[in-house]
Amino acid sequence: MNPNTADIVAKLWREAKTLQGAGISIMHYVNELTYLLFLKMLEETGQTTLIPPAYSWSELSKAEGGDQLRYYKKLLLDLGDPEIVHNPMVLAIFTDAVTHLREPKDLKTLTTNIDKIDWFTAREDGLGDMYEGLMQKVMSDTKSKAGQYFTPRALIDSIIRLIQPQPGEVIQDPATGTGGFLIAADRYIKDATDDLFTLSEELGRFQRRQAFRGHEWVPDTRRLCVMNMLLHGIESLVGCEDSCAPQGEALGRADVILTNPPFNKMPGGVNRPDFTLTAGERVGPMPFLEHAIRMLKPGGRCAIVMPDNILFGDGLGAELRRFLMVNCNLHTILRLPTGIFYAQGVKTNVMFFTRATDKVYPANHKVQATEAVWFYDLRTNMPSFGKTNALTAGHFEEFERLFGPDPKGGSAREEGGEASRWRKLTRDQITARGDNLDWTWLRDESGDPEDEMTEPDEIAAAIMGHLRAALEEIEGLAEELDAAPMVEAAE
Repeated sequence: MNPNTADIVAKLWREAKTLQGAGISIMHYVNELTYLLFLKMLEETGQTTLIPPAYSWSELSKAEGGDQLRYYKKLLLDLGDPEIVHNPMVLAIFTDAVTHLREPKDLKTLTTNIDKIDWFTAREDGLGDMYEGLMQKVMSDTKSKAGQYFTPRALIDSIIRLIQPQPGEVIQDPATGTGGFLIAADRYIKDATDDLFTLSEELGRFQRRQAFRGHEWVPDTRRLCVMNMLLHGIESLVGCEDSCAPQGEALGRADVILTNPPFNKMPGGVNRPDFTLTAGERVGPMPFLEHAIRMLKPGGRCAIVMPDNILFGDGLGAELRRFLMVNCNLHTILRLPTGIFYAQGVKTNVMFFTRATDKVYPANHKVQATEAVWFYDLRTNMPSFGKTNALTAGHFEEFERLFGPDPKGGSAREEGGEASRWRKLTRDQITARGDNLDWTWLRDESGDPEDEMTEPDEIAAAIMGHLRAALEEIEGLAEELDAAPMVEAAE
């Protein structure tokens, strides 16, 4: 982030802290900024025709006191009404929009400060970087309380460098969040094509409007995603849908799937008609893995973040792993450090695989697409990551080198020995392990990384993470007991 953008983000962030005293939460503040920045952006870019002429940034900003707040409330209501507004992007921003500002002076402060931004320089530097920088601060500040897992930028960028998305490919994220994976893929393609100028007009239009597809089920998060993508020049509209419901099929087949789905099991059940393994299960990481396997085109590649229990669980978990290795070449697993999301107790991995079959085969199919799985252990003997020790691109350099230049995992690879972080298991060895992919070989000599924590919010996040992990284990045990057949006692 360049200095001017960082300065704007810092100013907007200070305003968020000030408004907390007025009862405005950080997330509500970001929603308010989304509404206001969208209106200001329309004016700055000459796109005011997208909204009714009765509403504009200039009218809002010049109003005073209670009149301004009343105008703002009616603006939010009307711009989210499909009877009044027909542009899908505008509706995505303003559907169910409400303000949590109660004092006219707070709204006036926001509009005045937004008007003070050097918009010419901001546009030159990239409005998307400004908005994304603000969201990164928000997610960092609220991570111990968030219900979702926001993926670190360094990890996203590393995955993008390995998967190498290309112009003309359909790139999908079924659990889009604020759009991090899709925006990073777009940036990678734009860097390789002189901001799309080297592409044909038709292909450039495809990249802006059709290449990126996704669903985000949480309305407020989806709103942030739409705004984030729009400010980065992506006109594809992410749906406010559950990818584990029938609507998930509407995402279609993809050349690339990049996703970090929710790890916690959600209240609803999976009712996708095309699902055979996870149908009826609670929405959680396993159904998203089945989605990725099924929705990849032949030759398509995927990188998906999964919690540890997906690698070693029995029953459905083992069946799903076999289903994956029958239909896809699961060539690489990256064991991630603990604590890089919002909680130390959450242990995660990135599974890299390529769809190998034309049609979907059952888990017991005798022909295996996976011949060997390579593991890179970035967890053992690693420090605690947090505010005082950020995860950076440098932490992934060795892994990226060993992964090789082939985005499908086909590069020549060599093991480094028992003391190396880089090793492999053949499919026969995995079978002998009961299809358990949770493999560790390094001796952990670092002690507990949580002992290094000093920040109170990180300590609280670690406690919450352990509690969530324990609750997941208890829920899993309860589900197994409920599913066990009843045996009548002998008389």
